[in-house]
Amino acid sequence: MERRRNAAAHCSFAAMVGHLNLLANAIKFTRQRTPAVIEVGVTEIDERMAIFMRDSGAGFNMKYVDKLFGVFQRLHRAEEFEGTGVGLATVQRIIRKHGGDIWADAELGKGATFYFTMAGINGMVSGETSEGAAQMQTES
Repeated sequence: MERRRNAAAHCSFAAMVGHLNLLANAIKFTRQRTPAVIEVGVTEIDERMAIFMRDSGAGFNMKYVDKLFGVFQRLHRAEEFEGTGVGLATVQRIIRKHGGDIWADAELGKGATFYFTMAGINGMVSGETSEGAAQMQTES
């Protein structure tokens, strides 16, 4: 893992659960990729600091992005990827409860990036506003 920047945020246990769900999804949707790449970092968007998780996994068609955070909504067949379709709805609820927002950008077959903001993360990166990330790459 290459670490380009240190960023610290104070998060409640519930917020950490949301972050871990996003990471678990990134792992799930990249496990069939060689190499599988997952990046976690921070960037400035609209003068707010946003944390992002980007993967080189299955991605999804942006045509269905409105369904992404719905309860029991799945954008992939159950035969392809396990899950109940409640994870991202839960993550969205947790992040909004902490004064933030979550959104995604993706391309089918090329991966997805999930961005989220939370109250209190502005100024996490002192004096730097360009994108920073820690990257993990695996080869099967």
